[in-house]
Amino acid sequence: MQRTAQSGGEAFLGQGAIAQLRTFVVGHDADDRSELAEHPLALRVGERTRGLDVEGELGAGRRLVRVLAPWATRRAERHREFVTRDSNAVGHHQSIVARRHSPSMPDGATLAYGAPMGDIKLGYNTGYWSAGPPKGALDAVREAERLGFNSVWTAEAYGSDALTPLAWWGASTETLKLGTAIAQMSARTPAAMAMAAITMDHLSNGRFILGLGASGPQVVEGWYGQPYPRPLARTREYVEIVRAIIAREKPVEFHGQFYDMPVEGGAGLGKPLKSTVHPLRNDIPIYLAAEGPKNVALSAEICDGWLPLFFSPKDDQFYRDCLQQGFDASGDPTKKDRFEVTATVMLIPGDDAEKCADMVRPFLALYAGGMGAKDANFHYEVFARMGYGDVADKVQALYLEGKKAEAAAAIPLAMVEDVALVGPPDKIRDELSRWRETCITEFLLSGPAMALPSFAELVLG
Repeated sequence: MQRTAQSGGEAFLGQGAIAQLRTFVVGHDADDRSELAEHPLALRVGERTRGLDVEGELGAGRRLVRVLAPWATRRAERHREFVTRDSNAVGHHQSIVARRHSPSMPDGATLAYGAPMGDIKLGYNTGYWSAGPPKGALDAVREAERLGFNSVWTAEAYGSDALTPLAWWGASTETLKLGTAIAQMSARTPAAMAMAAITMDHLSNGRFILGLGASGPQVVEGWYGQPYPRPLARTREYVEIVRAIIAREKPVEFHGQFYDMPVEGGAGLGKPLKSTVHPLRNDIPIYLAAEGPKNVALSAEICDGWLPLFFSPKDDQFYRDCLQQGFDASGDPTKKDRFEVTATVMLIPGDDAEKCADMVRPFLALYAGGMGAKDANFHYEVFARMGYGDVADKVQALYLEGKKAEAAAAIPLAMVEDVALVGPPDKIRDELSRWRETCITEFLLSGPAMALPSFAELVLG
């Protein structure tokens, strides 16, 4: 999973061969070398934007730069060195070497050249609702955008839906990618999901990411009233139909084991149809939530990204092998370079690692012990693969007896540290080095708005 600078929006080629791609800008060596001085950096752009092939037009050896809003610059003078706090462009207090204005830029924006803060992007996960909307969620989403986060994500299970709050909060943003982590496949037919994706992508001007998941049998059969068996085969058919609708190449006709379009029987009057709405993008990215090895491989084969929940750096090679199986099965030799691994990672800084871990333990106990049925809990299996089978057995037994506090207390610090970052900031910084060596391309963090600047500084600074 080669980490790449992503671009989006309408391209502009102006004087000095400067191409503005909404938030990212590519400068031409010949024109900018004198200003760049000793700060060259290769830029790898992995996607085409509205017909502009950045590598083909400008070459691959370019520097990562960004259009910075006025608030992001601490000191800026035309054509002189300045310092920025922008978390997606350059390091905190790190010198940059150029400032230039372009008629295509927003008023007051600055074009900055320099080294990136880090090779892992940050996303903000709003998580599940409890009894009602999470307080301060919109403030946190706005703060994430101000800090230069890459994305914001919403979830659903059997309470709030994922799409409505994503549209509501996303309407207050301009640059954040908007993703579902996850939208339940059993909650909507493939056609309904494709319609929602097309609509969200239009309303967000091409910023939507469709994150899908199969969930578990208790929710699928108990809440959505859908059969659960063979979730991988069902997922394959589901994604194929969604992609066909979004591609809008022809009326959709599909007759599989799980989905039938047009349905056979009934009134006998159904016919293949094509979306009346023309998608803004015919290749809206689809990510898949997966934990088992076959499902992880499936994400690499048929999707554009993987959404792991309990990722452990020590299992990185195991997951890389699973993903490689999927890449090989996809038949696309370039897919690995643009595939995203967007992982939810709990980050709890504090002086006492044990006390910080106490904030994570109830969450792990819920998933390892209380989520799903006793003999069909895929989260339990993840921890068992990590070597915590005995712990997971104890946690599950206590949880199912209603002893939730004891179940949480049974989780050792080592198990927490395998899937989360807890403790003093220096400890977290040291542990981040092993996370950066994994296949993860983006961290999904959660927390109040006031905590996000320190989170960004800790991970990227």
